[in-house]
Amino acid sequence: MNPSAPSDLASIPGLVRCEGYDRQALGELLTELTHGVYPHDHVYGRFCTIHEHIDCPIDRVFAYMQDPRHLEEWTYSVRELRPTARPGLLVGVDAHETPIFVRTESNAAAHTVDYHCAWDQGDELWMVYLNRLVPAQTVLGRPGTVVIWTNCHHPHYDRNPYPALAPQRREWVGDWWPLFYAGHTLELTNLKRILEHRQRRAESLAQPGAQP
Repeated sequence: MNPSAPSDLASIPGLVRCEGYDRQALGELLTELTHGVYPHDHVYGRFCTIHEHIDCPIDRVFAYMQDPRHLEEWTYSVRELRPTARPGLLVGVDAHETPIFVRTESNAAAHTVDYHCAWDQGDELWMVYLNRLVPAQTVLGRPGTVVIWTNCHHPHYDRNPYPALAPQRREWVGDWWPLFYAGHTLELTNLKRILEHRQRRAESLAQPGAQP
């Protein structure tokens, strides 16, 4: 598919391209869009993205994250994952009490690992945790892996779609959305520390004369 002719694009309102904005006009627009302080909802209202460098080869990071059982190690509260009658769907508990259903979708060629989850039921996995792994040598000029983790603000975060499944619940997962950035940063730090610790140990044991 070839790019559209400039005349075709001219009919689309709101496009910012060099044909319609010279450098001065672009600079004025960018300055207008750049602020010293942003409201929390403006930054984290619809999407929440965090990222971290992990000093561990990308294939090892991918293999670890691809296995959903490892969520019991590096997440704050997902525990006791076990298979259900549906292939690939696991069920466990979140924070020692809430049923959580998990299915992992991964792509080895693209180095993506996505966790599709939901509280209470496994029919609609609407809590989606998107993870993209990138070779750090490519983007940072150093060994290891960059993990980019994004959550999107699904409407169900604002209102429990299945209240009858847990009528006694006082808190809903969406109540924590304003703290997702901080909470997920702590979990990603857990992931980093676990993988780097094991990578250092593996490298140490690989040295000549090392004792297991």
